[in-house]
Amino acid sequence: MAGTTHNGNGHKSLHVTETPDVSHIRNLDVTHEASDVNIAGIIKFVMGLTALGVFVFVLMWGMFRFLYAQETEKEPPAGPMAMTEQERLPPEPRLQAARGFGVKLENGEWVDLEKREPQAEYRVLREQWDRRLHCQSGESAASTNCLTIDAAMEKLVQGGGPPVRSANNSGKPADTPAPTAWSSGRVSGKGHQ
Repeated sequence: MAGTTHNGNGHKSLHVTETPDVSHIRNLDVTHEASDVNIAGIIKFVMGLTALGVFVFVLMWGMFRFLYAQETEKEPPAGPMAMTEQERLPPEPRLQAARGFGVKLENGEWVDLEKREPQAEYRVLREQWDRRLHCQSGESAASTNCLTIDAAMEKLVQGGGPPVRSANNSGKPADTPAPTAWSSGRVSGKGHQ
């Protein structure tokens, strides 16, 4: 039992609340259902609906393939003056991701980059440059066309340093024309000012 001392009009009074005992009340006509949902029926319905969806998908796919084949048969053959696929490509240089975009390496090999990421062009060129830098492009290291950086530095040290400009007969350095106000600081060859 719980009691309160407030009745809402400002006067204090004792109010008692109690839950009555209803366990003695029985109604034999009213009962509850043991299972409200038929799980097996729901699973069968979902499986049937899924099977029907797959069947309709396959049916529509087959119908579209059939209709596409019919339209393809109706197309006339290309005329003798029609451009080939290569002739339809835009002129060089092509934008990345455009049809026919690629890189032609120094050895003549064509690398197709049409369906690759934009960084692929840099990677292909970087590999080519690294092969050239490290003399791995089929040329021997002893060749005069290919010299690694370390070998070039060693050759420079053994040769006594970098080449120096030759002097003329008087022992003075060769005459270099001075830039003029009209040349904007550019120096042209001797006698071509």
